Amino acid sequence: MSDLVTVALMALALSMDAFSISVGIGLLGLRYKRIVLVSATVGFFHMIMPVVGIIIGRLLSEYMGALAFFIGGSGLIVLGMQMIISSVKKEPSSLFSPIGTGLVVFAMSVSMDSLSLGLTLGVLGVNTWLISTFFGVASAFFTGLGLMIGKKAGYWLGTGGEWIGGFVLLIFGVKMILTPF
Repeated sequence: MSDLVTVALMALALSMDAFSISVGIGLLGLRYKRIVLVSATVGFFHMIMPVVGIIIGRLLSEYMGALAFFIGGSGLIVLGMQMIISSVKKEPSSLFSPIGTGLVVFAMSVSMDSLSLGLTLGVLGVNTWLISTFFGVASAFFTGLGLMIGKKAGYWLGTGGEWIGGFVLLIFGVKMILTPF
């Protein structure tokens, strides 16, 4: 049960990045059909990227042992710090248009953190499909929510979500380094 809660919290943390960016993108006044398409695409990439990361992480864990926990935890700390710094600077995280190639680039860019986290989780030997499903569903939901909020409200809420997501990843990184087994 504790693993399920941890996975859900990680999915939520990763989704905050997509959420915060989506609030800004939602200001473009996207139609609801486009919101569904963008949300599904981001969810899809959040499902695929951790699987790729998990596969690579499992291969590395066989050779690196405890060092992999340090490297994975350090990666989470760096990723979390980048998210926090980006939210404090209040700079837009993405200027990609959510149409055509821009949609794929947007979905991949907000899913890169899932690849990094998947790499770390692969070292731990977690259930790949559970992680992938949680990450995909959570990110699709929060992307859609962010797009709708952005459509209806202002940009001010977006950076707060990115800060919270960054802080949670930072905490998980520190925990991983301090308690590798």
